[in-house]
Amino acid sequence: MTTRGVLYVHSAPRALCPHVEWAVAGVLGVRVQLDWIRQPAAPGTWRSEFSWKGRAGTASQLASALRGWDLLRFEVTAEPCPTAEGERYSSTPGLGIFHAVTGMHGDILVPEDRLRAALARSVRGESELEAEIASLLGKPWDDELESFRHAGEGAPVRWLHQVV
Repeated sequence: MTTRGVLYVHSAPRALCPHVEWAVAGVLGVRVQLDWIRQPAAPGTWRSEFSWKGRAGTASQLASALRGWDLLRFEVTAEPCPTAEGERYSSTPGLGIFHAVTGMHGDILVPEDRLRAALARSVRGESELEAEIASLLGKPWDDELESFRHAGEGAPVRWLHQVV
């Protein structure tokens, strides 16, 4: 079953850009040459985005291929399909990677066991419930990436289609 999604590279140093292309090409199985533009939110870095089409699970493969590069900020989304929920991955150098399951309208779906665990930590006084819920929804990642998202408004989008 196929799905589609978008990879947003919010910021990458110039020297890392070809490595991002190689990693993405390795996942998609096609040659990838992204259109890089300067990222005004972080001078000296570049940004790119493109849409892809592939098998369910491609978003997680893209996120895995890109994770761990300390100077890279990115997001990967995948739309729901008949055999899989949608997904969203966000990654920043300071926070690492965030993963959420998304429904057909783009809402984050939080599994009940994660909600119960957050509530239990809150009741034991280990954390504030508001902070727990914010973390489950990816708010720290959204807060850090927001200026990079706005700086990329109007950027070109390239559609890539993988043969499945």
